[in-house]
Amino acid sequence: MTTPECRLYLITPPVIEDLAGFGHALAQALDAGDVAALQIRLKDQPEAVIAAAVDVIAPIALSRQVAVILNDRPDLALKLGCDGVHIGQDDMPIAQARKLLGPHRMIGVTCHDSRHLAMEASEAGADYVAFGAFYPTATKEAKTRAEPDILSIWQETMETPCVAIGGITVDNCRPLVEAGADFIAVSAGVWAYPKGPAAAVRAFNAEIQKGLAARA
Repeated sequence: MTTPECRLYLITPPVIEDLAGFGHALAQALDAGDVAALQIRLKDQPEAVIAAAVDVIAPIALSRQVAVILNDRPDLALKLGCDGVHIGQDDMPIAQARKLLGPHRMIGVTCHDSRHLAMEASEAGADYVAFGAFYPTATKEAKTRAEPDILSIWQETMETPCVAIGGITVDNCRPLVEAGADFIAVSAGVWAYPKGPAAAVRAFNAEIQKGLAARA
């Protein structure tokens, strides 16, 4: 994930009951349009469940040049051969995660609505920082609400890429693109899209292009 203008960053549903079915839907979604990364986010699931998901999901993503990011667990990301990890403020410190994962795997850090936390993460070597939630979300309990101008200010002052996350849909993503997000992170906005995940990816990419045109 090099610094782009703006790209889509998918996050899995919090529970995947049918791995084979999800793999099929994922393949269709990734074939429908540009996706930079896929975060496997299975909170509080046993290690065996996460490993089984990675076994199915990672080859589908990697064959399409989509980076595979594991949520929360740097140790498991290393063990399972993921491209990187996404950590929260209550997870392993970034310095410890970097020491574990080495220089080449990606580390993203949740920074809520705080430029201070984001600057600390950037200085510690984060490959990207994530701001949010920007909108109400049912995927996880959002601790903070971020405003789009945090993305604009970040772009003006820092080089580390920023991810916008939290309640993002096809209908509300464009202001975040216009504000300066490098990545738009989406879970339910794709998997629960009425016309299906593939249609969602196409629609998101269309809105991203409109947002970039307005940003130019």
